[in-house]
Amino acid sequence: MQSYETLRRLVRALAEELAGFRRRALAAEARVRELESRQPPVPTVSADPGLAARVVALEAETAELRRRIEAAGARAERIRSRVRFLRQQAEEAP
Repeated sequence: MQSYETLRRLVRALAEELAGFRRRALAAEARVRELESRQPPVPTVSADPGLAARVVALEAETAELRRRIEAAGARAERIRSRVRFLRQQAEEAP
């Protein structure tokens, strides 16, 4: 019987917690709707050809920067390997 009471209390606590989460979610959704209604509409890419060109340029720049970051990471790893090797050599030297 004690197990049943414990289970009943746990279920009640979980139901209350779930109700709290639901209230918070509903309040957050209402807040989002309120903020969205205040915000002016965002121009779409198709509405502004200059914006479309800018997006393409930024995407190309992003790709180039990612490539450069990868190359820098590879160079850093090579340097790290050399440092490890030199430390091992120094530790093994008499």
